[in-house]
Amino acid sequence: MLLSLALIVLLSLILSQIFIKIKLPGLIAMLLTGIILGPYVLNLIDSSILNLSLDLRQIALIVILLRVGLTLDLKDLKRVGRPALLLSFIPATFEIIAVIIFAPLLFGITYLEAALMGSVLAAVSPAVVVPRMIKLIESNRGTDKSIPQMLMAGASVDDIYVIVLFTSLIEMTQNNSFSFISFMALPFTILAGILLGAGIGVFLVWLFKKIHIRDTIKVLIIFSFAFLMIALQEWLKPILSISGLIGVITMGIVILKKYVVLAKRLVGKFEKIWVFAEIILFVLVGAAVDIRVIPTVGLQVILLIIIALIIRSVGVFLSVLKTDLSKREKLFVIFAYLPKATVQAAIGSIPLGLGLPNGQLILAVAVISILITAPLGAILIDSTSKKWLKVSSI
Repeated sequence: MLLSLALIVLLSLILSQIFIKIKLPGLIAMLLTGIILGPYVLNLIDSSILNLSLDLRQIALIVILLRVGLTLDLKDLKRVGRPALLLSFIPATFEIIAVIIFAPLLFGITYLEAALMGSVLAAVSPAVVVPRMIKLIESNRGTDKSIPQMLMAGASVDDIYVIVLFTSLIEMTQNNSFSFISFMALPFTILAGILLGAGIGVFLVWLFKKIHIRDTIKVLIIFSFAFLMIALQEWLKPILSISGLIGVITMGIVILKKYVVLAKRLVGKFEKIWVFAEIILFVLVGAAVDIRVIPTVGLQVILLIIIALIIRSVGVFLSVLKTDLSKREKLFVIFAYLPKATVQAAIGSIPLGLGLPNGQLILAVAVISILITAPLGAILIDSTSKKWLKVSSI
């Protein structure tokens, strides 16, 4: 195991630096590291790590959600208003509908499996988008119209929306049937998760204010409660449906709202944890990809991704249609909503890990979408932001 971890970390870091030098996201290098070291190429990753792959990726997903919660200021969402709200669900919905229509035609899968595939594809990548929006805010580029803030807020809620849909569709796919009752119960599942997360968040704020605890210990406590919420979701499933993932995000949002100073310190801690979690997440996803499947479905997958991106872009355009953004600024927003990476890596291999039909196909679609859209989106954001977004005089 130790040799495998050493190879994973060293090769990921070396390839990431090479990719960053050529202006490509380092996470692509991590994905390729997993493919190279994985069981379908060099087979240098210890089986004990692969056996824990699903659990390790779930931990990485929890890190993602906690970072989102601790940085998602609801005031920002209110300030940028209607466009951010529309961006949080319309583009993803359009893309899921596109996959539901075209995936059965291209792959012969069921509409329910296509919906699950669409929910894997639909999320925008915070790993690619958020750091670039922060740089734009720091340079006052596009801030006069709150474009970076709008994209950060919309993308954060977009991820939440897609993950909640994915968890519901996973359950339906496991039962091999579309349950209208289960789908209608989704708002109650979300509400229960919000109440649970809010309650724990309020308790933790009270605890941290009452008792002096080192920030490192606070991180461990927050992690423990996040794990408990995910476990509670499984324990209560027969009698009550609760979204533990929504609970995790809500817990972070409440901590930010009621204890801003602490939240900002904790974000720094979680960013450090993410350095390692990101490597493990993308490498293990790459390792799970059976590259023998890709040549047989590659062209159809690329066609599906292109169609889905075009229809998604229509959703983005409609979201910012009645705003004061110029044509170029609207096109920039469309480009900023192209990259996919983090969420696809976190959930793309779950259907395969659960033994669901076409799990390998869904994973292949997730990986190819990352390889295509992450560098494309990053390049388009970096190149057009300097030309199309004005520097604010304020």
